Amino acid sequence: MAAPATLAIVDTRCANLASVVFALERLGVQPLVTADAGELQTAERVLLPGVGTAGAAMRELERLGLPDVLRSLRQPVLGICLGMQLLTRESEESAQDGQNQRCLGVIDAVTRRMDAGGLTLPHMGWNRLDAARPSPLLAGLDGAYVYYVHGYAVPPGPATLAGTTYGGSFSAVLGQGNFFGAQFHPERSGPAGARLLRNFLELEANPC
Repeated sequence: MAAPATLAIVDTRCANLASVVFALERLGVQPLVTADAGELQTAERVLLPGVGTAGAAMRELERLGLPDVLRSLRQPVLGICLGMQLLTRESEESAQDGQNQRCLGVIDAVTRRMDAGGLTLPHMGWNRLDAARPSPLLAGLDGAYVYYVHGYAVPPGPATLAGTTYGGSFSAVLGQGNFFGAQFHPERSGPAGARLLRNFLELEANPC
């Protein structure tokens, strides 16, 4: 039997995985891209990427039978961009008949359309990370500049580890239990993004 993967990337079938895989390979990690429940459950770390819309991504996860699997994970899990938003309770993106899109609900927060104070949306470009509370995930990253592409975001709240300001403030990094999220793209964020991924790989198996 093969040893559990150091890191498994959830194959959501609607994410551009190549750049994430390359970023991890540059750190000396060969990730396993999989939608297999058993492989995700036994991996030491799990990464949930995402591009597109919350509705399309959740439909694909449901088709693959993965929502309950992901909710049950006890190892460190990191959602990237849309993947972070999927960890929240619900999202205003893909809302229908006045009802928000239901998400995984492992982080107690809601994803909302950005209020950028008149600035251009989607938000695309480099912005500063401002740590809101200490976390090993953010070691060496307070004040770093990272790259964003998004039109929805999570307002600051109890799960916010770091924020960014673009017109208004929003959560750049979330953390609740063993679930973490980065609204920015670490795979496009140069040394700062590589540091975040390295920090994630070094998190304790059962963080407080």
